[in-house]
Amino acid sequence: MDGFTYTNIFETKGIEYLVIICFLLLIIPFWRSLNKPLKMKAKVQDVIGVLSENILRIPQGLFYSKNHTWTHMEKSGYASVGLNDLLLHITGGVKINNLKVVGEKVNKGDLIADIMQDGKHLKISSPISGEIQKVNNSLSKNPEIINEDPYGKGWIFKIKPEKWIAETNSCLFAEDAIEWSKRELERVKDFVAVTMKEISKEPSMVIMQEGGELSDNPLSGMPNEAWQDFQTKFLDQIG
Repeated sequence: MDGFTYTNIFETKGIEYLVIICFLLLIIPFWRSLNKPLKMKAKVQDVIGVLSENILRIPQGLFYSKNHTWTHMEKSGYASVGLNDLLLHITGGVKINNLKVVGEKVNKGDLIADIMQDGKHLKISSPISGEIQKVNNSLSKNPEIINEDPYGKGWIFKIKPEKWIAETNSCLFAEDAIEWSKRELERVKDFVAVTMKEISKEPSMVIMQEGGELSDNPLSGMPNEAWQDFQTKFLDQIG
């Protein structure tokens, strides 16, 4: 055929181009995975049930109290109050017993709810003072919501605050909340290790993974005495 030239790419540099293209197709996904190490690590840890700082949800813009509650001022002028993700990872699935009703006034540090699991419970104190405006009654019917969406649909109360600026001044915010959560997680690890040695009579209970990592929901496998000790050391402080 006139004007037609056949070229064998294996006799030219064409084969080199094919090798380069195949290499790029293989290396690009690998390179992307290397740029998302924390996200991948968090997914792996979540699957194998390891409690680490990488799987904790700590939204910015909220005020976090040292008793593991949070509060957030809404456009309505009401402040939502709920439990932080670290506490929920420590306990596992819990049921909420609200101790306050709409119209009732609370002071910072007042008991506002119990969280319960298989006869064991922890007392939750309010991080702010004010008047109860709304109670999230849907949590009693669907308690799993608080674990699935603790900072959204899992709010417990909405309060009209009386001393918002003064009381949130002692709360943790943004990067301070993240750093505090890391330190608090280390405290939990120490607490679990010491408590299990002191009160556990069930050697089959697995609280720590190989390598010293903390299993997710460690309190769920511990007796009531441990829950009460946790209450004293982690929840009976307000800030």
